[in-house]
Order: sequence, then C-alpha cells, then structure tokens
Amino acid sequence: MDATLANALAQMAKPASPQSIANAANGGTQASSRKAAEEFEAVFLTTMLEGMFEGLKTDAPFGGGNSEKTYRSLLVGEYAKQISKNGGLGMADQITRDLIALQEGAQR
Repeated sequence: MDATLANALAQMAKPASPQSIANAANGGTQASSRKAAEEFEAVFLTTMLEGMFEGLKTDAPFGGGNSEKTYRSLLVGEYAKQISKNGGLGMADQITRDLIALQEGAQR
C-alpha cells in the first residue's frame, strides 16, 4: 500500500485523543472545543453504528473478506463523523458548553 494512502487512512480512522480533549479544555478556542466535542461524539456514534452494521452479509462475487471488514469500519467511522458534524445526537453541543465552562473556570 502506498505510504501516502496509508497515512490518509490512518488519519481518517483516528479518534479524538484524550490529549486533544484536554487541550480544548485548557485554554483552547471555542472552535477547538467544538472540534473536540464533535470528535468525541463521532467516536460514540462509531461504537453505536458498528453494532448496526455487524450482521450485514454481502453478496458474491465482491462481498466479504478482510478488505470488506477494513473498509466497512472506515465507512462507519466516516458516517459517524458526518452525523456528528450535522447535529448528531446533540452531545457535541453539551460537551462544547462544558468545555467552555471549564476554560472560563481555569482562567479565573
């Protein structure tokens, strides 16, 4: 696999790290707080959506195999990111408010 493609796939599948969430809580901007909140919600949604796609069977001649599992997990991750960016479950809104409140408390 091409190294550039491998890096791109790794970045797409990378969930929000605890460090990025901590950075948002400790003096980040409102935009970085929102981004961290959306990433957290996307990780949550990915976990929920994986169960939904788990039992799907694919038809021959192109279905199944390890490649299908790999790309399905990437597809589910992208679905979750888009759902989160478009409003999601509303978790990102509450998490953003909480992160901003933490920032304001830390600045006092």
